[in-house]
Amino acid sequence: MIKPLIKVIIPAYNEQDSIANVINDIPNIVEEVIVISNNSTDNTEINAQKAGATVLTESRKGYGYACLKGMEYIENQAILDPHHIPDIIVFLDGDYSDYPEQLIELIEPILKDDIDFVIGARVKNLREEGSMTPQQIFGNWLATFLMKMFFGAKFTDLGPFRAIKYPKLLALNMEDKTYGWTVEMQLKALKQKLSYVEIPMKYRNRIGVSKVSGTVKGSIFAGIKILGWIFKYSFK
Repeated sequence: MIKPLIKVIIPAYNEQDSIANVINDIPNIVEEVIVISNNSTDNTEINAQKAGATVLTESRKGYGYACLKGMEYIENQAILDPHHIPDIIVFLDGDYSDYPEQLIELIEPILKDDIDFVIGARVKNLREEGSMTPQQIFGNWLATFLMKMFFGAKFTDLGPFRAIKYPKLLALNMEDKTYGWTVEMQLKALKQKLSYVEIPMKYRNRIGVSKVSGTVKGSIFAGIKILGWIFKYSFK
């Protein structure tokens, strides 16, 4: 991949205060930034468009629904024009907790070492204090511990900032509609024996309140979904 074609998918629900910052910090090696407004009721869509992103809407609430909408858009593009088939897809949150400029570091293992899948790991020494809630930290530990125990995985995080070769992404046949999207991708990558690495990433306090880890209900449902995927694959 001398000049890879890269597209970024950003699910966003009411991220009007952060979305332009995210888009503006994405390196210009990216061919297209696709923001999926997941039933937003604020100015997320307007601000994303002004910042230069392609904006789609998905009325069904759920992180996975938004990601699948972005993938569907890319697939339809490829049908109409094969020159639009990307080499790499990057997933990134719209809350500005990740550092979009680190996308260069994220995709480097794919470009230099032909790795299939890269996770941006939110390591403790690079995390801003308070940027991850106690339930997030525990949930990440438990999920990655179980993946190690059942599958011999080396993951340490379920970080949403991730990059994957486009053909490998299609082969995963992603299906989760809500909170289990990230862990489903990692489990299927393990099952299909994709090569993967983690890259330590900086992480800061998000702009606004998290719709998942910021609520008791969101944390409980996310935990149930993540554990459900792990045990489903453990006994297949």
